Amino acid sequence: MLIEMKLNAFLDKTASSDPVPGGGSISALAGASAAGLVEMIANITAGGKGLEATKTEMKEISGKAAAFREILSECIDRDSKAYNQVISSFKMPKNNDAQAKTRTRAIQAALKHAAEVPLWVASETLKLMTLAEIVLKKGNPNAVTDGLVAVMMARTAILGALCNVKINLKSITDTSYVSKLKAQVREMETTAMKKEKDLLALVNL
Repeated sequence: MLIEMKLNAFLDKTASSDPVPGGGSISALAGASAAGLVEMIANITAGGKGLEATKTEMKEISGKAAAFREILSECIDRDSKAYNQVISSFKMPKNNDAQAKTRTRAIQAALKHAAEVPLWVASETLKLMTLAEIVLKKGNPNAVTDGLVAVMMARTAILGALCNVKINLKSITDTSYVSKLKAQVREMETTAMKKEKDLLALVNL
């Protein structure tokens, strides 16, 4: 599994001619990294002197961020598996009409799954940005730049994941499905960029 690889090995594999891990997996990694930073700030704040009033809230945020980190970490492998499933479906035989129809159905199903994994990554990371806002406003001020990095990583995860949704939608023939997901993509892109702008404006460096 990709998530179990050492960092250097993971980066070497990313840089290799192997198409996985690709942008989708890296987007999930960006989201998981953002979650880790939010979790870290919450933990630092919960144990910090003079910040006792926020201890309970920060412990709760730490737990929620840990859950996001786990979910998004799992998506590093889920995205690569979804890509491999698409490739495998294209390799199915099409020697007769029955085989061709089976292959087409398999391709379309695989493409939908390959769109839904990064859509999930974007959706979960967007929720994470709400936690990032809280730690930026109430967290230990010494960790404010970590909070800013978390916000920027989250935005990158969302926009990167949504790029992968859009590329898969181009090959999906179910027009109602495509229209539905395109609307979700547009809304999430707009929300993520506005959220990042608003949160970065909270800090004057």
